[in-house]
Amino acid sequence: MTGFSKEKPPFWYWIFAIIGLCWNLLGVNQYLQQVLKSEYLKEMYPDPIVLEMVYNTPNWVMAAFAVAVFFGLLGTICLLARKKWAKPLLMISFIAVLVQMTYQIFFSGSIEYYGPLGLILPITVIVISFALVRLARKSIKHRWIN
Repeated sequence: MTGFSKEKPPFWYWIFAIIGLCWNLLGVNQYLQQVLKSEYLKEMYPDPIVLEMVYNTPNWVMAAFAVAVFFGLLGTICLLARKKWAKPLLMISFIAVLVQMTYQIFFSGSIEYYGPLGLILPITVIVISFALVRLARKSIKHRWIN
């Protein structure tokens, strides 16, 4: 006997884990669109000023973006597989989100362009990332994952 036993997670656990997976898949898609400078990206940002801001995102921010979405994706997959690796993966993702959103809020110029409405997406990303870390912590505590 290994000494590990899993408790059955509540129904809402699966809902949040699936929402987290979908959220991170959207993030991976957005990252790839931005890296590849796709036509879809150009359609998404028809304003040339905004498109230029997106194209001029520094490499270190793009690296944080990549870490955030790919580690977040792996973390949510671990949540669905009920593996303890979810917590460190989601924590790394959260730290990368903080780095990325710090740039977005304070240095990109988007807040000056959009005004207070420019805070909605960065704050949403931070809150969702933090909530996924909390879900992983709670899941370990309640032995829903191990």
